[in-house]
Amino acid sequence: MKAITTTGWGPNTKLILSEMDAPAKPGPDDVLVDVHAASVNPKDWKLNFHLAMAATPVGTQRLPPIFGDDLAGVVIAKGANVRHFEIGDAVYGMDMRLRTASLAEQARISQHRVAKKPKNLSFNEAASLPLAALTALQGLRKGGAQAGKSVLIIGASGGVGTLAVQIAKQMKMHVTGVCSTRNLDFVRALGADALIDYTKGDYRKTAGEFDIVFDVTSYETPLTCKALLGRKGHFISTGGQGMSMLATPLYRVLGKKADTVVVESYRQDLDTLADMVEQGTLKPIIDSVFPLEDSEAAYERNRSGRCRGKVVIEVLAD
Repeated sequence: MKAITTTGWGPNTKLILSEMDAPAKPGPDDVLVDVHAASVNPKDWKLNFHLAMAATPVGTQRLPPIFGDDLAGVVIAKGANVRHFEIGDAVYGMDMRLRTASLAEQARISQHRVAKKPKNLSFNEAASLPLAALTALQGLRKGGAQAGKSVLIIGASGGVGTLAVQIAKQMKMHVTGVCSTRNLDFVRALGADALIDYTKGDYRKTAGEFDIVFDVTSYETPLTCKALLGRKGHFISTGGQGMSMLATPLYRVLGKKADTVVVESYRQDLDTLADMVEQGTLKPIIDSVFPLEDSEAAYERNRSGRCRGKVVIEVLAD
């Protein structure tokens, strides 16, 4: 089968199209999926983990040489214990235990890490959701999201941010989005109640206090956002950058409310997201679509920092 692997090591690693063996038959709790689409996530390059350590042991297992976490596709085989899916079901999801290896024509994944694809989405749209939407949903929950609370979403025009704005509005929160000048109207259209243009000055000193500060860019820390939090504010980070990864747990040790989102892929949360999509309260935002053979260009687009929503890699055209 065709799949995306790497050549070389370190930050100059390139993604290449290769011929690989198809996955082995599914285990008792697994499904085998014909992959129609996958998507790019900043964690792939922010942590320089997938690129630099594609063949490095993790515990007793080695990371799969095939890239990609999110997938959407069709079940073509299933294990003996699989009760939630049938052959031919359209599914979407990801596996955060190691890597889904979704940038390939076929992928094997646990039945507990996928859900039925929202009926009103294409495979490309569904593939854009799992990691970003789960990060948004679980991050807001961790911050204690509830109706009437205020949330500041830093990076509101990106892959996680566009979904966090919509999910927070569905939770009936007061949402303020931080983005650049060119994205103000775009984020407003997603449902944000208020907007901050970060190019106009240091809003961190002047924007007031919020119940939740959700930094989906991973560039901020509880200390840089201290004036936004007040005494009771809760800082949430996606944690992909060094200072944020270090400062957030240290801040919590001091008795402050600060957390990093550690995403878990559960079928129940994927079902919740699918319900939101089918009810019209959540819409995936796709920045661009690349064919499988242009995966390197898709990652370059994601690294540009100018994406509105998610970059999708189409494995099999709808």
